[in-house]
Amino acid sequence: MLTHLDSQGRAHMVDVTDKSVTFREAVAEARVRMLPSTLQMIVDGAHPKGDVFAVARIAGIQAAKKTSDLIPLCHPLMLTGVKVELSADGEDAVHIVARCKLSGKTGVEMEALTAASVAALTLYDMCKAVDRGMTIESIRLLEKLGGKSGHFKADQV
Repeated sequence: MLTHLDSQGRAHMVDVTDKSVTFREAVAEARVRMLPSTLQMIVDGAHPKGDVFAVARIAGIQAAKKTSDLIPLCHPLMLTGVKVELSADGEDAVHIVARCKLSGKTGVEMEALTAASVAALTLYDMCKAVDRGMTIESIRLLEKLGGKSGHFKADQV
């Protein structure tokens, strides 16, 4: 059932007035593939624009907080925690994991996915001058806790 469509098939914001406040958490990931030399520059802290991971982390956190401004019909949420982690993944990729939490009436999947996506886009933006061939891939929800639909955990890839 698509909850963002009414009985006539028109888009609308889901009414969560009668839902209970519960703890909710979501974890999402993204990967950015790049030349090994680009990753090495990031890891060595040798990028002329500064600490790429720190800037991407802040961008992801800010994006999670602004998700309802970016995604139509998404509820504005009072997030109580946002964590964005970036790490080298092999010799040619950065793995990004975003975790969002709150006590509320609706889930935080979109906030976690937005945080991971914008962190990846920020990493691309900061490094595009040295590596235009980077690719952003594997943006997905890893885990969701809380709410009526319960616990979801993605299959290992």
